[in-house]
Amino acid sequence: MPTTPSHPDRGLPVRSEVLRSVPLPHWLDPADAFDLLHAQAPYAVWLDAGAGASTGVSYLAAAHHGSRFVTASARAGTVTCSRPLDPATAPVTSAGSIFDFLRSEAGTAGESGSVPGTDARAEAGFRLGWVGWFGYGLVRPADEADTAPDSSAPDAALLFVDRVIAFDHAARTVTLLASAAAGESGHDVEDWLGDTARRLGARRRGGPAAAARPALPQTSAGPLEVRWRHNATQYARLIDACQERIAAGDAYQLCLTNEVTVAGRFDPLTVYRRLRAGSPSHHGGLLRFGAHALLSASPEEFLSVTPSGRLRTRPIKGTRPRSADPATDRMLAAELLASDKERAENLMIVDLMRNDLGRVAALGSVAVTSLLQVESYPHVHQLVSTVEARLAPGLTSVDAIEAAFPAGSMTGAPKASAMHILRGLEGGDRGVYAGAFGYLGRDGAVDLAMVIRSIVLGPAGASIGTGGGITALSVADEEIEETRIKARALISAILESAAAPDPADGQGLVT
Repeated sequence: MPTTPSHPDRGLPVRSEVLRSVPLPHWLDPADAFDLLHAQAPYAVWLDAGAGASTGVSYLAAAHHGSRFVTASARAGTVTCSRPLDPATAPVTSAGSIFDFLRSEAGTAGESGSVPGTDARAEAGFRLGWVGWFGYGLVRPADEADTAPDSSAPDAALLFVDRVIAFDHAARTVTLLASAAAGESGHDVEDWLGDTARRLGARRRGGPAAAARPALPQTSAGPLEVRWRHNATQYARLIDACQERIAAGDAYQLCLTNEVTVAGRFDPLTVYRRLRAGSPSHHGGLLRFGAHALLSASPEEFLSVTPSGRLRTRPIKGTRPRSADPATDRMLAAELLASDKERAENLMIVDLMRNDLGRVAALGSVAVTSLLQVESYPHVHQLVSTVEARLAPGLTSVDAIEAAFPAGSMTGAPKASAMHILRGLEGGDRGVYAGAFGYLGRDGAVDLAMVIRSIVLGPAGASIGTGGGITALSVADEEIEETRIKARALISAILESAAAPDPADGQGLVT
């Protein structure tokens, strides 16, 4: 059996593994399973194919006593590894980037079959590995002044998942996957498989639901206040400044963003339930890592990589609101597709992403396989294109992530110039927003979504990023309205979770 190398400098050895795969004889909704198993887990992940999904796969997992957790600080240039549920193991901090760390990890190198027992022919799905986020903050210059509060989320945070429940919505199957160091923790894995199957089976037969979550302590005496970093007047001035830089030839497009904050204490699962009910998405997610949580209804795929090295990115640029009137809704979709401004904006980002993938792709393999397609979501119509490629020999899925990060749809073009200009205009860090989240499998498989239409929760409260691409043809009032449309459902999820009990557990949220 193959043995993976240890990392003595990190204090977190990785041993040879045994993989178990156990199909369950029944279907259970992932939301019910999360409530039952992980509602109170301090480190838990739910990669969500969406409420009522008929395609895609949802994944649920939570940390156990031996789980590894890694965070990164771009400004300090360090990575910190810990076992958060094992107080006897001290965190270990070392120099380097999160991408350096992931490259050093055996099995995330895009080599099919690196996890014993996996099917090397499988071209989709998570077969255990890292789950977490890469925040836009990873790209901040080392000498940039620190404007982020001490309570802000880590620039990157990933949990190593070696026990997961996979829900295939098309096949209506539930499968338990688990791996363990051979011998030492094999009994723990068998116990987890047996206990999880028993609890899910009992719930399927009408057994007891999850225990009620305790109410959160009150942290706000009055009504919640929604604060925008830039009001409409200020944001209009920033749009003017973007257009001045575009006119000067410094950029073709600038993805200008704003931030919304709501002070208070919020339960991640309560807020996420309301977000997914109002904004179902094929790349939703709840990542709860200690004091911080990411809740997302993202419609945009940042990057996917198959174990054999097929790359795909699906940038979104171009937005119109939905309408309750079918005729008006169709008109808005047609208007989006016909818009010279929106089409030009999308094409600029497609060209940028072709260039990014070209840095790690096999010669001649980069292709635009879908161009300027309208996709409709509960609140907006979006203009989407697809770029695909094949990973060059000798490179890894981590190399592909690093080459494409951050996504051009969240920077503008040219990327380096756009990022520099935006740092001087936006007046604060983006943090996790505009980054990516999802999984990096041990077999090299990657599925990462954009951190957009997302809420970040922390000790100080909730934050939401919203923005849009500014071009020479942008109209300030329209751009401002677009930021409001994109943030509306997210703000509502926060406010509604504070005003009413969560139907899942009967608990009210005190803010």
